[in-house]
Amino acid sequence: MFEELQKKIEKIYDDRSLIKATASKDAIHEAMELLNGGQVRVAEKKNGEWEVNIWVKQTIMLFFQISEMREITSGDLEFYDKIPVRTDHNVRGVRVVPPAVCRYGAFVEKGAILMPSYVNIGAYVASGTMVDTWATVGSCAQIGHNVHLSGGVGIGGVLEPPQGRPVIVEDGAFLGSRAIVVEGVIIEEGAVLGANVTITASTPIIDVSSEKEIVYKGRVPARSVVIPGMREKKFPAGTYGTPCALIIGQRKASTDEKTSLNDALRDFEVSV
Repeated sequence: MFEELQKKIEKIYDDRSLIKATASKDAIHEAMELLNGGQVRVAEKKNGEWEVNIWVKQTIMLFFQISEMREITSGDLEFYDKIPVRTDHNVRGVRVVPPAVCRYGAFVEKGAILMPSYVNIGAYVASGTMVDTWATVGSCAQIGHNVHLSGGVGIGGVLEPPQGRPVIVEDGAFLGSRAIVVEGVIIEEGAVLGANVTITASTPIIDVSSEKEIVYKGRVPARSVVIPGMREKKFPAGTYGTPCALIIGQRKASTDEKTSLNDALRDFEVSV
């Protein structure tokens, strides 16, 4: 649908000498408006697999390059930045509790709720999702429908390189307080992360719910219940515990209701 615009963006990105031209700036702004309106996304699920729309990430980086620093005010507060914040929440039907901030170029669907939190450029937050107090949704992160990001959750941003997959949290997932997910990790549909779980691209995610462990990296399988763990590793100076994440079971059908997700953790005696 946007093939011609994509070609323009890719050409400008490959030859930065073109960026000063009015036509180039117009193309960048046009692409940013599509991103801001949710008509294009940084990443989409196609045929069961997540694909990065590289040209959309290139658009964001070009937008930073053509944008100028300016004062941004909110009452008595003054900021100095290139990217404005969104001010159209009432029009789009998004509940935004002060002092939540959603940056231009981030799209939040109607029916989502932003408690005092931060949603960065390029991110997508689908309807029915709660971004709870002091949670952060990093640049380009993709958050699905009916997700709960509990207080202090940190969803990392992945802007560069353009082909780098962003953090993805699929529909119905629940992330407990102070959980951290970074480096393009995928939290699959309906997964439940306990409090303080930290998952990076290299974190061993170990299913210990049966007699033989199964180790995953880069993704938490659908409907898994996950807690923080430690694994012994030998170093020249001795043996020490290194962080991992433990899959201790599967979410039950009885906890499919969003309001009952806390029970999914309590069933396994896991902190929320």
